[in-house]
Amino acid sequence: MSYAETPAGSGTPPGGLDEALLKSLFAQSAVGLLVLDPQLRLVRANSLVEGVGTEEYIGLPFTEAFRLDDPQGSGQLLERVLAGEGPVREHLVRGRLRRIPGDRTFLVSAYRLDGPNGPDGPALGLLSAVVDVTERERARARETALAAVRDAVGGSLDVATTCRAFIDALVPGFADLAVIEVVDEVLRGADPPVGPLPPDTPLRCAGNGRCDSVRGEAPGRTSPVGGTRRLPPRTPYARAVTDLRPRLVPLTADTPWLDPDPESIHALAETGAHSLIVVPLTLRGAVLGLVSLYRCGATEPFDEEDVSLAGTAATRAALAIDNARRYEREHVIASTVQRRLLPQAERHQAAVETAHVLLPGRDSGCWFDTIALSGARTALVVGGVAGEGLQSAIAMGQLRTVVQALAGLDLEPEEVLARLKETADRLAHERAALPPSDSLHGEELRAGCVYGVYDPFTRTCTVARAGHPAPLIVGPDGQRITVDAPEGPGLFADDSALFAPTTVTLEEGSLLAFCTAELLADEHAEERITRTLARPGRSLQQLGDDIVYALPDDTRSAGAALLLARTGTVSDHRVATWDLAQERTTPATARLLVRDRLQGWGLDEDTVDATELIVSELVTNAVRYGTPPLRLRLLLDTSLTCEVHDGSTASPHLRHARTVDEGGRGLFIVSRLAAHWGARHGPDGKVLWTEQDLPGGGAH
Repeated sequence: MSYAETPAGSGTPPGGLDEALLKSLFAQSAVGLLVLDPQLRLVRANSLVEGVGTEEYIGLPFTEAFRLDDPQGSGQLLERVLAGEGPVREHLVRGRLRRIPGDRTFLVSAYRLDGPNGPDGPALGLLSAVVDVTERERARARETALAAVRDAVGGSLDVATTCRAFIDALVPGFADLAVIEVVDEVLRGADPPVGPLPPDTPLRCAGNGRCDSVRGEAPGRTSPVGGTRRLPPRTPYARAVTDLRPRLVPLTADTPWLDPDPESIHALAETGAHSLIVVPLTLRGAVLGLVSLYRCGATEPFDEEDVSLAGTAATRAALAIDNARRYEREHVIASTVQRRLLPQAERHQAAVETAHVLLPGRDSGCWFDTIALSGARTALVVGGVAGEGLQSAIAMGQLRTVVQALAGLDLEPEEVLARLKETADRLAHERAALPPSDSLHGEELRAGCVYGVYDPFTRTCTVARAGHPAPLIVGPDGQRITVDAPEGPGLFADDSALFAPTTVTLEEGSLLAFCTAELLADEHAEERITRTLARPGRSLQQLGDDIVYALPDDTRSAGAALLLARTGTVSDHRVATWDLAQERTTPATARLLVRDRLQGWGLDEDTVDATELIVSELVTNAVRYGTPPLRLRLLLDTSLTCEVHDGSTASPHLRHARTVDEGGRGLFIVSRLAAHWGARHGPDGKVLWTEQDLPGGGAH
């Protein structure tokens, strides 16, 4: 208040009132007050500015009195206030007080003190309000760090990702250097040991991190990421996993438990670490690992509040790691089941070369198969059960087994899928009938399958599909061949629509790619795969690798299956075909033809005799009960196949004749002489066929 503003009759001189106001303000203010001259030097301070309100600081620049981390920036800010650019309100700065150890955080406000000429004239100085908000900011930093842990940790079912997220949430906001180690067996899916942790238990470093100002590795012989170590005895690390309690440990050059470890003493000096929190990763009394947090250099040492936060964060991390461990174990089991249920090696087929690619990943329900059918035909199958885990792998195994059984009945592709869907419907009803408490009760089943049959004699491939992509085909000239196969309903879908097949005629050397849906997820996938298949001079395995190399990264993590096939034909000198007359003497003629051809192929006499008898019985049956045309075909490969075709659609049945019966033993004899036998039907009749195993593996 100026003299002109003093009320008339007042008994207090103007100067005395100003002095009284100033003294009262400095004595009773709830915040620290500073008066700075135009050179930003300290002129006066009240006692609330702890450690600065003494005579020894009078005359020091503001930035020097508080030893600010950024003196230049803070000085420029105050100079702008002096220049009349407006006050500064609640500006956070970091510094240190000489009489109080550690970093401090101050909330600074600054106001211009106008001279006699007001705002247009030179300033008399600044009035600054300073509040030490170190504890408030520490509490806020703890809350921020804990919130970061809650947000980042637990969103992944991968242990390495979980540990990395935990480290990133705490460094650099809470700790300057952090290490998380997990019991080695836990990383492989085993149950964590119940505490205390046995001595010499290997711990694997699952993540570490440090702020940019820290150089060197953490003290305590901490191994690099991926490395293992055994906790040295009589150290805070070993003690923490013994009594399962966190520890706050000051670090100095003469710390006794570091004496036997020169490497740790060197790391201590290199990093400047001075404060350590060791927290065991525990869950329900079991020990999953250990967390080590360090503060280095000029950073404020940890306190007991920090220990509490570290314990809460470690509990969150332990829960996330345990969830990831459980998932990893189930994933390993599901992957093992899946691999055991899939073909263990490429199977030789008479006129088709095949190769497969199985990408491991979350999807444990995809499968592929190549099934040898009668008449040198080959069934090519790819399917998938949606979802991941053991139940998907089990459902996949059930469906694959059914497909193999149905393929052995020589059914058409659309019939195979129709009966497969009937089985899938029964499985779905069984799951729906589970008790509500069962975790599978409300879990939806979804699956698809594509089934194709290649016939080398007609050079055709007949395809039907159930909720699954159609195969991609590239001809020997590199041009794509369109497969217009209507998509039938998924195997577990409520839709009861019929499956419609399509037949494509292929040139020898055509390439077929049967893919699970994951490989065709993006709009360019089909073009990318067909372009790869068109590359000349590449083996099927090389083409499969090329397709994998071009996949987006997310496809590889999901898991997928790919079945490649290159079409061929049966060599003419391994096939013999005769058209026979529908006469009583035809069986004898057939025996002579068969003996002559088998001897020409160099087969042993036992095989020749057995084949004569098989052909005689089959031809006799066709002459008696069948209708023209009558055709006999022999096929030599790894086994010997005999086929007798006639125009009748009636199938014979195996009978067990009684001792007094004069007939009915034909097919019984055939079943004893052949390794496999059966009948398949077509639009022009039926074929009875047999397969005989050959000594030495057959043709070479």
